[in-house]
Amino acid sequence: MDRIDRRVVIPGELLAEDPKKAGEGTYVKDDKVYSQLYGLVNHRDKISVIPLAGKYVPSVGDTVIGIVGDITVSNWIIDINSPYEGLLHISEYPKRIERNEMAKYLRIGSSIMIRVKDVDSTKKVELTLNDRRLGTLNTGRVVEISYTRVPRVIGKGGSMISMLKKELNCNMFVGQNGRIWVNGSDEDMDLVLKTILIIEKEAHTTGLTDRIMDFLRTEKEARS
Repeated sequence: MDRIDRRVVIPGELLAEDPKKAGEGTYVKDDKVYSQLYGLVNHRDKISVIPLAGKYVPSVGDTVIGIVGDITVSNWIIDINSPYEGLLHISEYPKRIERNEMAKYLRIGSSIMIRVKDVDSTKKVELTLNDRRLGTLNTGRVVEISYTRVPRVIGKGGSMISMLKKELNCNMFVGQNGRIWVNGSDEDMDLVLKTILIIEKEAHTTGLTDRIMDFLRTEKEARS
């Protein structure tokens, strides 16, 4: 499986001397390839640069929602909504399993609540499931927003997320990587997801909590 070269580059940095290698996020000058962006260089068939601005960068202790992308000899490769992929080693699964059984416990495409255990200097991200609060999300739905909007969805002192849970009778978990898990009746989940997208769109505005409360009451009255 191809891997991202985790080197961070800046605009104007020389990446290659073969113009045929130029990919997304690069430009060619005097037959040389340069970075157009501040981001991560990715060497595959062509050289591209993935922008870092606005992207979730994992930190030790973050609890996130990941999606299993691949399975190797001893690791699950986890998409954590970041330029950096996460590695979940078989030893970080909460029970002892054999390597040939890995796909039985976490299948490709599975959504999981997982914690960042370590991030080294090359941005290798190690994950863990060794906590009973973590695990596979077998029910409910997952919505993805910009991770920069996560504090607004949670609200000051948890005010917004508490209000959503109370008003809509749903279980919710907001991952620090911008993925949110919701579990409840189909009708309630539909309304939660609709509300979350409003919060994301209007996160920069004042009086948002009151407007969301009014919106929810109007929506609930329309149901009855």
